[in-house]
Amino acid sequence: MSAKRFDPVAHAKSMRDAGFWIDKNYDEFLRQWIQKLPGKLALLACRSDRPDGRRFTYSELGEAVSLAAASLKRLGIKRGDVISIQLPNWWEFAVLALAAFRIGAVVNPLMPIFREHELSYMLKLAETKVFVVPKLFRGFDHEAMAKSLKPDLPNLAHVIVVDGAGLDSFDATLLSSAERLAPPPPGEPGALPADEMAVLMFTSGTTGSPKGVMHSLNTLMACNIALAGRFGLDQSDTMLVCSPLGHMTGFAAGMLLGFKIGASVIFQDVWDPKRGVSIMADERVTYSAGAATFLSDMCEAVAAGAPKPERLRKFLCAGAPIPPSLIERVYRDLDLSVCSLWGMTESLSSTLTEPERALEKSSKTDGRPLGGVTVKVVRTDGKPTAVGETGQLKVRGAQMCLGYYKRPDMEPFDAEGWFDTGDLAYVVDDDGYIRINGRSKDIIIRGGENVPVVEIENLLYKHPAVLAAALVGYPDSRLGERACAFVVLRQGQTLDLPLLQAYMAEHKVAKQYWPEKLEVVADLPKTPAGKVQKYALRERAKAFGDVPQKANA
Repeated sequence: MSAKRFDPVAHAKSMRDAGFWIDKNYDEFLRQWIQKLPGKLALLACRSDRPDGRRFTYSELGEAVSLAAASLKRLGIKRGDVISIQLPNWWEFAVLALAAFRIGAVVNPLMPIFREHELSYMLKLAETKVFVVPKLFRGFDHEAMAKSLKPDLPNLAHVIVVDGAGLDSFDATLLSSAERLAPPPPGEPGALPADEMAVLMFTSGTTGSPKGVMHSLNTLMACNIALAGRFGLDQSDTMLVCSPLGHMTGFAAGMLLGFKIGASVIFQDVWDPKRGVSIMADERVTYSAGAATFLSDMCEAVAAGAPKPERLRKFLCAGAPIPPSLIERVYRDLDLSVCSLWGMTESLSSTLTEPERALEKSSKTDGRPLGGVTVKVVRTDGKPTAVGETGQLKVRGAQMCLGYYKRPDMEPFDAEGWFDTGDLAYVVDDDGYIRINGRSKDIIIRGGENVPVVEIENLLYKHPAVLAAALVGYPDSRLGERACAFVVLRQGQTLDLPLLQAYMAEHKVAKQYWPEKLEVVADLPKTPAGKVQKYALRERAKAFGDVPQKANA
């Protein structure tokens, strides 16, 4: 007898019945804001290579989308065709994504850091029909790279170049025609059913093996509705999107969220803390999102004389647990309450602290489930853990992906729809708050003892000399593993292993948990979204096997 499998049809019905899937395209909301607030600022795109940003009202944004949608159809792009967008946070990204949704094409956001090795795999897997790149970005010739890839990609019909000079330039290809494709009339469905794949997003690669994650308009919209509800966001808000649009934090929790609620959305293409904080102050930004590194940079920028963003009151911090010392500093220096979020490319925004409880909860938890999301923490035998007991974190609900593209061998859900996140967590209290306690692959087991990685990292962050830190294991023939601390120091500061171990002793940390190797580095390797790539640090730490600087046992 075959094992029972997850039923996506039953899942879709339950999401609709509960009101979490609303079967709407972003066109419906764009039309609404064009009618209600045509002259309101919809988008301001700030580029690092230009002093002035490009501004669009909602009416102007709608016009650009209508032109681009008609041009994509004229190029032969049909429902289900994939449009890969390897652009920074530029206005062209927004126009393309909304135009693709209008004609029923699939949007494939790609990080600008990807090169031939990654792109040849991703574009071939996606059977990309249109590939959109900048001519140059941060000194790299994307146009030349894209055109060199084209002969080996038989499905790739068009390479479109932003800032290009020829007939394949963005303006010439998509905005020069007089033809327009308006959104469907109110009440009529769009070109793409809301429960089919609308976005193909490759995982950010903290494990080194990206997969194509499929999301629908319904799962993306469920994310937007849940975040807007928890944060109390609406058309009165102004949002800075500095997290890359090639990642779900920037794409779904930034750009799409803003256009859905009628907010003013501001793009910053290269994160420069001083300029970012100045934009927040000048444009009266109320909401932003990103990794903890953004918050640390903002504090440093204000301390160095940048204007304080007085209107900024809501910040979604995702990617990893936020060091408590950083939460306290942000509240003290910026008068900003940070809301901690846990989510994944597969599950989008899953748990979040409420703004009114952020100061109390964000330093100790990663929030509680958003509307339409359910999480559980279980032991290896599948039984629920007790409060405070670490186990495997599983999630299901309205924001879950449709699966992995062209990977039927990788069924992400069990029979009841639960997705195994690979994260370790524990339930904090009876209110349902959880705390991420590392990845299952991040466990350091030293002589049979599990090192509390997150707790030690939080303590490292509190050291006055330390700006950033990560703890990984390295092999040891006697104890199995020992812990290595990789740290980035503040300017002018020094730190060595004896001083670090004295700090551990001062804070009454068990010796078995002390780092036994210290590596001072200029920066930690990160994904474009700001997550520390621990697999890269573990590879580097392998060289330290059986040669600890000082043994504690």
